[in-house]
Amino acid sequence: MLRRRFLIGAVAGAGRAAQGAERLAFDTLYGPATASGTALSPAAQAMVGRRVTVQGFMAPPLKAESDMFVLTRYPMSSCPFCSNAADWPVDIVLVRLGRAAAPVEPSAAIGVTGVLEAGAVVDAATGFVSLVRLTDATWRRV
Repeated sequence: MLRRRFLIGAVAGAGRAAQGAERLAFDTLYGPATASGTALSPAAQAMVGRRVTVQGFMAPPLKAESDMFVLTRYPMSSCPFCSNAADWPVDIVLVRLGRAAAPVEPSAAIGVTGVLEAGAVVDAATGFVSLVRLTDATWRRV
């Protein structure tokens, strides 16, 4: 019963968090690729530091409950973490939750709301590299 209350509360909290957040789509996240690599689009750069909502799919996490996961444009059957920033695919966003949560099946569409961060960062605990992150995030099925 406690787990059910937690899930209901998490979904309700995600709905409240999404209110007032700007929508950001994978299609508008990045600008054109250049010789120096991939960069955020001007529209996405203007949203850095603000709460945004991105719709996508939760990639299979590394463990059953985690405070982070990868949001992907398309459903994936394996975790798409990259070894370095040069290999970062333009169709994923690292999501850092406020607390650990159970994953949802990879084929379920979700909306994630969090603070948009950009720039190469190496996670101290896992060694994973991210170029784009949503922090202090919540998610809900859409």
